[in-house]
Amino acid sequence: MDLNAVAVFVAVAEARSFRAAADRLGVTRSAVSQSLRKLENELGVALLRRTTRSVSLTEAGARFHATVAPALGDIAMAAAETGAAQGRPSGLLRLAVSSIAESFLSGPLLAAFREAYPDVRLDILVTDAAFDIVAEGFDAGVRLGEVIAQDMIAVPVSAGQRQVVVAAPAYLARFGAPAHPRDLPAHRCIGWRPAPGVAPYRWEFAEDGRDFDVAVNPAVTTNDMWLMIRLATAGGGLTFGMEESFRPWIRRGELVVVLQDYCPDFPGFYLYFPSRQHLPPKLRALLDHIRDWRTARLPG
Repeated sequence: MDLNAVAVFVAVAEARSFRAAADRLGVTRSAVSQSLRKLENELGVALLRRTTRSVSLTEAGARFHATVAPALGDIAMAAAETGAAQGRPSGLLRLAVSSIAESFLSGPLLAAFREAYPDVRLDILVTDAAFDIVAEGFDAGVRLGEVIAQDMIAVPVSAGQRQVVVAAPAYLARFGAPAHPRDLPAHRCIGWRPAPGVAPYRWEFAEDGRDFDVAVNPAVTTNDMWLMIRLATAGGGLTFGMEESFRPWIRRGELVVVLQDYCPDFPGFYLYFPSRQHLPPKLRALLDHIRDWRTARLPG
């Protein structure tokens, strides 16, 4: 049954006038007549008595109105409540975030978001595996821009990034610093790989506008950045990763950057999701929060 036709019938029954009902619904009088005729044909019974001067309910029409009018009211209330709930950021927000997205995972950004939107709960999977966030039921992901599929919407969540080679002063005093990335295979290196059975990550550099990478043959390989940092600060070798991840140790002098001339800047991390259409308020709230956070901390 056409609920629009039922709504038209209720409007006529309450106004006792085709013209008044048409004005209330914002349609023509002929559209009201057609809807009612269709509804009566579907029900196989007359709902209204029509004269040139008045409109009244038949006995069947009165019974029908007594039943459907409260039901339409319940539907309208449910629609209003649903719309209001959709306008208020709430519910579970699932994110898949790269383990090296330091500025996003460091704590203050997400803690401030939870403070601003207490009705939004966060479920964050820290992973460097490549997978389909939509198929896996995530609302959004955070990764480096270069690895995000082109059909995704991507919004920056960090400043530009740089990957660097670092080592402890003790290591450099003992073994010296490499003069060029091609010297790295002769050094003790601490490498990274995302999972067993995957080749260690090749260290990436640039020279004279040309990108190249080096297979460093690491003495230690792990999937844990914290272990890489701890080994490097203990003098265990050179390691490679996001400058942002090493910055606290660099500031304290526990790690030293080498080969800086071969480590260019590149675009950083992005929050990505499949579509801007019907964006959930909880995700819109996170986007707005990130925008305000970046504006306050990254001038320009």
